[in-house]
Amino acid sequence: MDNTMQMQLAVPTGNISGYITTANSVPMLSAEEERALAIDLQENGNVEAARKLILPHLRFVIHVARGYSGYGLNIADLIQEGNIGLMKAVKRFDPNVGVRLVSFAVHWIRAEMHEFILKNWRIVKVATTKAQRKLFFNLRKNKKRLGWFTHDEVQTVASALGVKPETVLEMETRLSSRDMAFDGYSDDDDDSYYVAPSQFLEDMSDEPSKVVEASDWSEHNNKRLASALGTLDDRSRDILNSRWLGEKKLTLHNLADRYSISAERVRQLEKAAMQKMRTALMD
Repeated sequence: MDNTMQMQLAVPTGNISGYITTANSVPMLSAEEERALAIDLQENGNVEAARKLILPHLRFVIHVARGYSGYGLNIADLIQEGNIGLMKAVKRFDPNVGVRLVSFAVHWIRAEMHEFILKNWRIVKVATTKAQRKLFFNLRKNKKRLGWFTHDEVQTVASALGVKPETVLEMETRLSSRDMAFDGYSDDDDDSYYVAPSQFLEDMSDEPSKVVEASDWSEHNNKRLASALGTLDDRSRDILNSRWLGEKKLTLHNLADRYSISAERVRQLEKAAMQKMRTALMD
């Protein structure tokens, strides 16, 4: 599917309700119409046929996306990912198999949404292997109540999903945890305030040896810079000082007026001086 088609199907982030209303207003295709369009796309590569196949199925993508609303992600983002899956399905749909497009496309739509959820639901990935991905989505479906699973519930879920009980417990822990900001919150009066991980790190900024090291390194760099500037002629040195090192930065045209040359010539002198400086600093 080309980029033009993808742009036409982009979800308007500012008016999702309008998009849903428009998508639901597109008439559905009959089985005969769907098959004729699919054959046209397959045999002739007709992009217009692809568009006519996609638009009536946008409502189905919206329906699937709403089923994942419990993950706290933007519905528009979920719909957009589902639309990508729908386009992939249309591209691969074989009208001679004897199934409707909606039945074929559901796998592709859900696959794109699943990938998006796993990448964005948490900062730290909760599912990395194929088995964990399956457990991630099925565990939420099998969980009948809030709170932790009992021993019997763990065994039931493990048996139903074909995984070890330890795997169920590990995934439940991941699902029940939450992301924590490394730097924490600045408002100590906030009830949600907690001691952030960064608070446990030792502050070495005022450690005497670090202060001396930073001072020596700064002095060393300043000497190298002064030495490199000393390799330049007066005009080139003034150009670099005026352009980069002075408090008030001058433009190429300012310096062109000062030396009665063109701005392009100033640029060339500046470039040559910078190259000479780099060479001197590398020695």
